[in-house]
Amino acid sequence: MKNSILVLLLQSFAFLPLRVSRALGRGVGHLIFALKLTPVHVTRVNLRRCHPELSDIAIEQRCKQRMLQLGQAFFETPRVWSSSNAWLQTKILSIEGMDLLQASLDDDPGTLIIIPHLGNWEVIGLWLSPQTKMTSLYEPPKIAPLGRWIKSSREKSGATLVPTDVRGVAALIKALKRGETTAILPDQQPGQNSGIVVPFMGVPVPTMTLVTNLISRSGSRALLATALREPGGWRLHFLPVSEELYSEDQVTAVSALNNDVARLVALAPDQYQWEYKRFRVQPDGSDIYAKDP
Repeated sequence: MKNSILVLLLQSFAFLPLRVSRALGRGVGHLIFALKLTPVHVTRVNLRRCHPELSDIAIEQRCKQRMLQLGQAFFETPRVWSSSNAWLQTKILSIEGMDLLQASLDDDPGTLIIIPHLGNWEVIGLWLSPQTKMTSLYEPPKIAPLGRWIKSSREKSGATLVPTDVRGVAALIKALKRGETTAILPDQQPGQNSGIVVPFMGVPVPTMTLVTNLISRSGSRALLATALREPGGWRLHFLPVSEELYSEDQVTAVSALNNDVARLVALAPDQYQWEYKRFRVQPDGSDIYAKDP
């Protein structure tokens, strides 16, 4: 019952104009920061690890701005899920690197779009799906009604969803070999035996090998992508990846992946998902996110 009520509440946000939902989101972001809730604590820990050069004042300022962005993402995403592609097109304010995307889509090898948790990654996927035949991994959230809503949104835009297992990965490889497109969010904690430890912004962290494995097994090309939040909509960016990402040496390739993600994050640091516990796996088993008693 609680889950159904939550989904109904989220669906009600879909009727709000984008500027209103974002204003509400900023208000909630101010509240999250003022109450020093868990996202604030995790963001602060991650920023200190990744940006030791920043002063405490700068860390707090960035942390506050991140909470405002987090609130906006929470309130605007239901509108993104519920709206038509025609509506979404009107909210794309500009596209940087469209020539890179078109050249890759026109080429014979498939295209692997690397989309970090920056800006609103749902916008990128939903905008791309009508442009190209896309196959993507999908792991439903624990809340079943929410999962059905997300799945319906992505499928109606034209995407083919496959499970996050061996069969799903095989489907991605086949799609890429056919010259099609897939998208991967690369900055998530990898499953057991699905990653290696390489630096991210100078901090060693388990990093997925899925991206580099897909490239090596399919012969596809890769692009970085993000949809950054701007007044009135989003600005899309498509950037080339580092040549090292295509290296046959796995450590070199996966390290390049993290460096490329960091390069994209630098476009809008406040819009990165710093509240995610990216460094929760420590060699000594310690919990860096544990709050002081």
